[in-house]
Amino acid sequence: MRISIYVLALAPIFLVGCAEEPTTVTTTTTTREVTTTGPAAREVVVTQAPPAVRVESQTVIPGPGYIWTPGYWRWTGTDYVWVSGSWILPPQPTAVWVRGHWVHRSGGWVWVAGHWR
Repeated sequence: MRISIYVLALAPIFLVGCAEEPTTVTTTTTTREVTTTGPAAREVVVTQAPPAVRVESQTVIPGPGYIWTPGYWRWTGTDYVWVSGSWILPPQPTAVWVRGHWVHRSGGWVWVAGHWR
């Protein structure tokens, strides 16, 4: 009887470390900007003002013809997160990128998405 009490008391010590470590998985996602047509999305009014726009350094241009699109603050539904700027190819050589920006309207702030002109 005494041995079984010792075995039960020491069992947790021997079992420490038997739990499996969580596996970390890293994934890479490639995204592509797609221009669509159709009904305009419903405006979302954010009552919290966006933070000041960050000054960011442009990375090395990936090739001729690319245009730098500056970063911006994106609303997640609960907070703002910074989306870094990126290089993209214009749909035509004469296209000009109009930067996305937050506009103050009655009741809060509304995002006006960046677009080609």
